[in-house]
Amino acid sequence: MITDPFFYAVAIPAVLITAISKGGFGGGLGLIAVPMMALVIAPQQAAAIQLPILCLMDIVGIWKFKGSVNRSLLLQLLPAAGIGIVLGALTFKYLTADHIRIIVGGISLLFALNFWFKPQNRPAKKPNKVAGSLWGALAGFTSFGIHAGGAPLNAYLLPLRLPRAEYAGTTIIFFTAINFTKLVPYTMLGQFTAETLTTSLALAVLAPIGVLMGVAIHKRIDDVWFYKVCYSFLLLMGIKLLYDAFT
Repeated sequence: MITDPFFYAVAIPAVLITAISKGGFGGGLGLIAVPMMALVIAPQQAAAIQLPILCLMDIVGIWKFKGSVNRSLLLQLLPAAGIGIVLGALTFKYLTADHIRIIVGGISLLFALNFWFKPQNRPAKKPNKVAGSLWGALAGFTSFGIHAGGAPLNAYLLPLRLPRAEYAGTTIIFFTAINFTKLVPYTMLGQFTAETLTTSLALAVLAPIGVLMGVAIHKRIDDVWFYKVCYSFLLLMGIKLLYDAFT
């Protein structure tokens, strides 16, 4: 198990932020966890430590949001996300984490700025199979490398203006499916070592605590502020990822 105190000073808040985000805001802010841990350890090891913890968070999230899902959207997104995961595994040795950060950061920034600088009373968009497949594939691809699937998924889901419980439940089911799917290629690529798994186990106690905190926050925010918070997270994610990539 990793014993460096500085690692845990970074990893503990990273895991809590991810869990709170998953519990109430669709998991989007959770993509900062790997970049935070990468300040101390290699990004690939950080992603491997985070994946089992994400799976545990997803189980808690499903328990809390059971029944609040949009099945038609999941049928659009999940098959495409599977293709994205396969592409991520095949290109694992060729694309750096910074390449993925630039892609995801740029998307996040554009969609957040579009929300804040356009009139807020514009109508919600309707689901589109082609767009859903493209965003789902991109979410699966970026999720594989640094667990950054939240930004592409939010770029598609947020303009639909789903009821917040339905939005949260749909994203939880989506990420539960792709995170458990990622366990297979991560294992095949040798990402899980004894050190990685024992460190994940040590941090796992924070997962249910953070998710329940996120659920409590979620229930206390109305729909207008919910979407403002989500797009604010999207803006921060974009800035953070681009900063990390170019520095």
